[in-house]
Amino acid sequence: MKIAPKILSTVMFAALPLFAHAGAIDQLRGFLNDTRSYKADFEQAVIGRNGRKPQESSGTLAIQRPGKLRWEVVKPYPQLVVGDGEKIWIHDPELQQVTVRKAGQALGGSPAALLAGSNELERNFTLREAGEADGLAWVEAVPKVADSGFEKVRIGMAGREMKAMELHDNFGQTTHIRLLRGERNPALAAGLFRFKPPAGSDVIGE
Repeated sequence: MKIAPKILSTVMFAALPLFAHAGAIDQLRGFLNDTRSYKADFEQAVIGRNGRKPQESSGTLAIQRPGKLRWEVVKPYPQLVVGDGEKIWIHDPELQQVTVRKAGQALGGSPAALLAGSNELERNFTLREAGEADGLAWVEAVPKVADSGFEKVRIGMAGREMKAMELHDNFGQTTHIRLLRGERNPALAAGLFRFKPPAGSDVIGE
């Protein structure tokens, strides 16, 4: 079964500084204040409401704040999401299809806004401490806008790094993301955040 890209789950992924005695929310705020760029590998599993076997994928991500992102699924089916700060491009090589959306509309109250957006975190999300589980400290972020597509996002942190995210969408589907080999504030090539539709692609949107 082909795995649809979690367009803006994208993304979503970063190393967090460790603050003595700080709660998970303060660690997240600290990350947003101190991180300009981030890259990591990811493993993703999508579990439907019916609990069937998860749809699994893996790939790489890169973020240049504010607004630039690259979420690339490598296995099992190549798919790519690129944001240049003005537009979001979603490329499906197998279908030879490219979907284009305005970045402001695409980010908004989505999980990607947590990392790729500006520092106005609590303008778009209601945050609460969500305790500890699986060896991680969790933050729960609930979008303030009704059409974000997500009921809530849970962010799991360990020490100076974000290790996991859980995205709960409006259809009862949960996406579990593990972040591996994360690097905060690396130098990222500008070309990572540019996209030109391949010749012959069907371009949908703006």
